[in-house]
Amino acid sequence: MLISKMAAEGGGKEMNEIKTQFTTREGVYKLLTHSEYSRPNRVPFNSQGSNPVKVSFVNVNDQSGNGDRICFNVGRELYFYIYKGVRKAADLSKPIDKRIYKGTQPTCHDFNHLTATAESVSLLVGFSAGQVQLIDPIKKETSKLFNEERLIDKSRVTCVKWVPGSESLFLVSHASGNMYLYNVEHTCGTTAPHYQLLKQGENYSVHTCKSKSTRNPLLKWTVGEGALNEFAFSPDGKLLACVSQDGFLRVFNFDAVELHGTMKSYFGGLLCVCWSPDGKYIVAGGEDDLVTVWSFLDCRVIARGHGHKSWVSVVAFDHYTTSVEESDPMEFSGSDEDFQDQMIHFGRDRANSTQSRLSKRNSTDSRPVSVTYRFGSVGQDTQLCLWDLTEDILFPHLPLSRTRTHTNVMNATSPPAGATIITNTSSNTTNGNNSGANTPGINSLSTTLPRSNSLPHSASTTATANNTNKTGSGGGIGSGIMDSAIATGVSKFATLSLHDRKERHHEKDHKRNHSMGHISSKSSDKLNLLTKTKSDPAKTLGTLLCPRMEDVPLLEPLICKKIAHERLTVLIFLEDCLVTACQEGFICTWARPGKVGLLSSQNQASSPSGTVV
Repeated sequence: MLISKMAAEGGGKEMNEIKTQFTTREGVYKLLTHSEYSRPNRVPFNSQGSNPVKVSFVNVNDQSGNGDRICFNVGRELYFYIYKGVRKAADLSKPIDKRIYKGTQPTCHDFNHLTATAESVSLLVGFSAGQVQLIDPIKKETSKLFNEERLIDKSRVTCVKWVPGSESLFLVSHASGNMYLYNVEHTCGTTAPHYQLLKQGENYSVHTCKSKSTRNPLLKWTVGEGALNEFAFSPDGKLLACVSQDGFLRVFNFDAVELHGTMKSYFGGLLCVCWSPDGKYIVAGGEDDLVTVWSFLDCRVIARGHGHKSWVSVVAFDHYTTSVEESDPMEFSGSDEDFQDQMIHFGRDRANSTQSRLSKRNSTDSRPVSVTYRFGSVGQDTQLCLWDLTEDILFPHLPLSRTRTHTNVMNATSPPAGATIITNTSSNTTNGNNSGANTPGINSLSTTLPRSNSLPHSASTTATANNTNKTGSGGGIGSGIMDSAIATGVSKFATLSLHDRKERHHEKDHKRNHSMGHISSKSSDKLNLLTKTKSDPAKTLGTLLCPRMEDVPLLEPLICKKIAHERLTVLIFLEDCLVTACQEGFICTWARPGKVGLLSSQNQASSPSGTVV
């Protein structure tokens, strides 16, 4: 394979070279140099002291078939372009919109895909001074500015996202550790808001805004200690995963404002988070240089991945390469080569097809379905890593005939024999939305398995009987909380219907924070002190919150390549390509295998294979 050949020939020098292509089981991914987006002068940005470069996408359903639009921030500047991807070379001389801000910098942004049209889009932009702006870069209009006087929160905006399924609600997190729910149709008050407690639990509290008339923010969440670095909605929009500087992943039922489960990093803060396409698994990354895979149903860590040499800044699932196979429960007889040829056909389903086929995994009346989740990560070490989460990790007790499927596909060499996983999770307390707690991965069993993409060590996963981190049910009391929220002016919290502007954006803006913040809320300081008890890392290590390294499978990346000179801040998977960006302000497009042809013939005839290798 190309990777092993490059590694063998390059030695130490090879490790420091910027890669322009890499190979996986699907084929060769190639950097399209003519599809690079940046500031129009293409001069590397001096990134000292600046906020991370972020990228957002939207499709405006343009009749011409070229409806993709890209937004990115570089320093004080914000750009909005037609995104031509693998089809045509980027034209940086003609941005649709360009904005330069004074006294503050854009930190994150998100499009509303529900309201996006060719004539108008709704783009939310968060800023380093705490404000949030609603703009229309097609009409070149600025609609509203939220938290304009910084009366709601004075700290940096770390993440902003439209609430899934809503044209008017959006959620904003800050370096203070607070999150706020806004409605674009409501105004912010001229004085600092007063809050009334709605719900509190372990290390979190939720308040409504007390006022005679409905005003923003509708809700204030106080989560963990220090900065709330990023949050992500589940694919169905019902759940919310948050990662904080205190090193905790917290997963909430969004409507019921109930804590479902928690996880602690191995050390340091967690910086990024994402959901699997079916909402069953969450991947988080951060200052421990690891990617950690957490099971939503089991509320436990099921694997860690080690490939980065510095902080992990972005994690993202590849919906288009997640493989789904309907198989008969019988042993495969034949050579590994035949088996690999047979499995190649299951790669790169379209996202909607993958979603529907993943949903069949729990169907009792269909044939067994095997699934391999593909996700990626980028970090401050300038490296891109791709990972496969396979069934021998997800369900270690399955027969070899089922787990062998993806082991043969993922690894060119045979996995080490004798790698043992012992799962002993009993007495799973079922909560309101934990109806799937009888999934295969939590039965008490011990077996010897191959380990695809995992390092050859003996993993002994002992999950104790009491699933203490499952706090709250996410159901049951939800209606009571919603009634209370409605009574205090959050009448549109559960019914997500109102009009605003446009857009569509499934890609995530992955935020990374290093600043520690302190919560400051006049009426709730005492409450915060009560609900925020410091967790001693020594007490969490070795528990379900944070298993020891030897207690869970350790994944190794499919590929791990240096692709930039400065730290990487963006990783987005699209149908024809994947997109990365670094702090110098360069947004790169990597064509998927077989997707480079059109651009090659039009713009890169001088390059043998359409890329610079």
